[in-house]
Amino acid sequence: MALTGLFLCTFLIVHLGGNLLLFCDDNGYSFNMYANFLTHFPPIEVIAYILYLCIVIHAVYALVLTLKNRSARPVSYAAHNDAPASWSSKNMGLLGSILLLFIVIHMSDFWFSYKYSDRIPYKEYRTDLATDQTTAVEYVPVTPKFEKSVSVVNDVEIVRVKDIHARVESSFSNLLYVIFYVIAMIAVSYHLVHGFQSAFQTLGWTHRKYTPVVKFIGTWFFGVIIPLGFALMPIVYYIHSLGK
Repeated sequence: MALTGLFLCTFLIVHLGGNLLLFCDDNGYSFNMYANFLTHFPPIEVIAYILYLCIVIHAVYALVLTLKNRSARPVSYAAHNDAPASWSSKNMGLLGSILLLFIVIHMSDFWFSYKYSDRIPYKEYRTDLATDQTTAVEYVPVTPKFEKSVSVVNDVEIVRVKDIHARVESSFSNLLYVIFYVIAMIAVSYHLVHGFQSAFQTLGWTHRKYTPVVKFIGTWFFGVIIPLGFALMPIVYYIHSLGK
């Protein structure tokens, strides 16, 4: 639980950094190229499958430990309500369930659609190499197996790629999806506030000098900055969709 949890924390940092490309004002070019790179660079593909395995192990271990704890003591402690435990530590199961549901929906909507369906459109970017001006139009590939092409014709760079950015715009224009996304990020916040610090305690990585630093990072970086960064994406895109 601790090791997979810390690995997933590391993934969240990288994932947020890549997703910040959504805020680039370039018709989705940067994000589309980033998504294409992630799904076609073999080392990252290997890490991705390790990530999926960690999610499964983390969820299964959480369920197993919860069942073991309940079977070990089916009757609660008399002073349980007076224990100095945070709300997040008492409700990690609920928070984890919300996150697991979110991960399934999120991966189905984006990752699975991108790799294994024909629901993602394509876009063509034409960049005038003399002026560095880029225009974007929809593109219909000749073959259904088409992924990406880059060519230069008369000093114009032509890039054709899957337009996952369009999928993001479509999903984040749905108010119910945005609300669910934000709720999931609140769950991420509470889950990480307790989980990050708990992982260090579980592994025995505690020290009077460094524990306050771990608590600070867990509270403000993983509990505030990371969830807030993810939550801003659907909110900003939804507000932008209202102006169209």
